[in-house]
Amino acid sequence: MTGNLTVIGLGPGNPDQTTPEARAAIEAASEFFGYGPYLDRLALAPDKKRHASDNREELARARAALEMAASGRSVAVVSGGDAGVFAMAAAICEAIEQGPATWREIDFSVVPGITAMLAVAARAGAPLGHDFCAISLSDNLKPWEVIEARLRAASGAGFVLAFYNPISRARPWQLGRAFEILRETLPEATPVIFGRAVGRTDERMAVATLGDARPDQADMATCVIVGSAETRVIVRKGRAPLVYSPRSTGRPAR
Repeated sequence: MTGNLTVIGLGPGNPDQTTPEARAAIEAASEFFGYGPYLDRLALAPDKKRHASDNREELARARAALEMAASGRSVAVVSGGDAGVFAMAAAICEAIEQGPATWREIDFSVVPGITAMLAVAARAGAPLGHDFCAISLSDNLKPWEVIEARLRAASGAGFVLAFYNPISRARPWQLGRAFEILRETLPEATPVIFGRAVGRTDERMAVATLGDARPDQADMATCVIVGSAETRVIVRKGRAPLVYSPRSTGRPAR
């Protein structure tokens, strides 16, 4: 008997930002796989089992979840944010493609969640109001040379950029290098948003210019959004500034 496997995006961390669809999927599953801190967000009933693993064990986690689903169990794999954005949905699909034919018979679905760049953008105003792209600065799964080429192409094309995995203790230099590359084509006044742990009690938001932005303003819990040359900042007395990218481009907004 073949079971089912659902990949669930839990949102940025605030329980209010977990969708009703995700809550229903959590209620329906009996076996839960995920990175330990993500599983810790769940208030699971005693009859539901946790299978925690390290954050760098995505493919092994995917295979273990698929094996359990193939045995007839109802399995959930949880991710922070959206499971399809630099997260577990792709790892599950990769494992299915490489695995035994029986895994393709599993009832598989993905439940979307609010990803970090959307939560950060909502706090800041509307920096993603026009064309944008998301780039992971981690070179664990792709060469740094590819990241540099994509940074140059995207900034040169006028995209707002959202950086995931911007910096870590093992990768302390990539964000600074990314800022150097962007300064080659973007004005120093371009807004840069640092959104850390948005929606959680340790949330921290900051807005800087590209000329002044520093790598030490971010950590692995931070999503960094770099505006385009057209992104604007509205200064408000006694309130946080609003950062937005106009809906029109190449001409004044109406």
